[in-house]
Amino acid sequence: MDGDLGDFLRTRRARIQPAEVGLPSYGRRRVPGLRREEVAQLAGVSVDYYVRLEQDRGPRVSDAVLDSIARVLRLDETEHAHLLRVARPPKKAERRSGAPRVRPGVQLLLDSMERTPAFVTGPAMDTLAWNALADAVHGFGRMAPGRRNLVRQLFLEPGGRDFYPDWAAYAAQSVANLRLSAGAHPDDRAVRDLVGELSLKSEDFRRLWADHQVRACMHGVIRLRHPVAGLLTLPFESLTLPETPEQTIVVYTPEPGSETAERLALLGSWATAH
Repeated sequence: MDGDLGDFLRTRRARIQPAEVGLPSYGRRRVPGLRREEVAQLAGVSVDYYVRLEQDRGPRVSDAVLDSIARVLRLDETEHAHLLRVARPPKKAERRSGAPRVRPGVQLLLDSMERTPAFVTGPAMDTLAWNALADAVHGFGRMAPGRRNLVRQLFLEPGGRDFYPDWAAYAAQSVANLRLSAGAHPDDRAVRDLVGELSLKSEDFRRLWADHQVRACMHGVIRLRHPVAGLLTLPFESLTLPETPEQTIVVYTPEPGSETAERLALLGSWATAH
């Protein structure tokens, strides 16, 4: 997306204090963190070269230069990979017509997990397929096709803050994951449309998006306050499909015999009855 490289570099250098990299911090600074010329000096490139890089008008930059800048800005592994992608965007992929399709075999895999909520998401975190228990948890089947999106639910849907007890932390993680996906799929229309919609309609989203945090969200624990089942504490694992890497299977994995597992079993029975 336009401006991603420059904005990302500016936000990363703003968090590094001069003393952290062995530079004197005397004198009044107009901007937080490191100056452009300081990053250039520490990375071993000319100031003009670095300025052009931040302004997205530099030449194709080498791995060695990007690695050096990543070292100066103390980027972690995920941030470093994101820098490489936004500095050298992949060639535009051929646009696919129609909605993304999930292979029938993947749907059968989801359906076979009768006691485990599982669903498939795309680059914009749109929900593309799900099993019965995931539907009972999230209500995907009751949503209009264009609104089956976990990030949109967080920021725009009524009751989103109540459904996610740890809303602030989960919102920050979701935006950081969406930012990472946007860097990996810069020409994905669904990602662009979602970011545009949320930027217009949600001040919270605009603030988090402008921070340029990038974090993968492939496993962890999420808490949901379900209107029927009550509080659910759900560990999850995310698995990227090898032949369709833009699609990810998300599986909730509560410990067998736990209170959440028992509540999910009751929720599944309730959903079948209704």
